[in-house]
Amino acid sequence: MEDVQIKLSAIWVSLMLTYLLGDVLRIFSGDFEAGTIGDMKVTQAMYLGMAILFVIPIVMIFLSLTLNHPVNRWANIIVAVIFFIFNLVGLPTYSSAYDKFLIIVGLGFNVLTVWYAWKWV
Repeated sequence: MEDVQIKLSAIWVSLMLTYLLGDVLRIFSGDFEAGTIGDMKVTQAMYLGMAILFVIPIVMIFLSLTLNHPVNRWANIIVAVIFFIFNLVGLPTYSSAYDKFLIIVGLGFNVLTVWYAWKWV
């Protein structure tokens, strides 16, 4: 197994822990009201969509260790770019400093993922 695969997998783990930390802090700070996002009631379909979206980095942990080189490289680049754009667009919607900080850290992990995958020969 190549060092790059291990690094990519570790970056995906770090990204997921960053997302989890944001969720935990949001709950403890009182910035979270169960069953709503903003003023909107969350439906089962929305929960399913969120579950699908946020299982992708978890799957990438495994795929980074198991896919062959060319597929692995491009999967990491494409998924990291998608998550970068998704979080960049969502950044202004967060009001707390800790959320903005953690989103920026997550963006950094996305950049690292693209960097390592791009340089992987």
